[in-house]
Amino acid sequence: MSINVVNLVGRAGRDPDVRYFENGNVLCKVTLAVDRPTKDSQADWFNLEIWGKTAERAANYVRKGTLLGVQGSLKIDSWTDRATGAQRFSPVIRVEQFRLLGSRKDNEAAAGANYGNNYDEF
Repeated sequence: MSINVVNLVGRAGRDPDVRYFENGNVLCKVTLAVDRPTKDSQADWFNLEIWGKTAERAANYVRKGTLLGVQGSLKIDSWTDRATGAQRFSPVIRVEQFRLLGSRKDNEAAAGANYGNNYDEF
């Protein structure tokens, strides 16, 4: 049996980068800063990849600073560096669901949108 589940809560590090493909698919990329439990340590940064209708919702509601809860799976992107020829790797969280967390005021300020409640799930 294999399990690959990642749950994170953090703030969007930038506005989403959205790409629309000719086949109708949508890709949304955004970074997520997750604080560590100790006061003196820095945040951990994660690259998020969101596809389909969930990506469209993220593009509409997520802005830099938005507090998010995400659930997804870990994947490792790999490529060959053109300059050095070295193999490179980057961990990416492929998001299946996300929730807007925090107060309505916080989310409206970050995303400029109106929400029905404090915990919108997409």
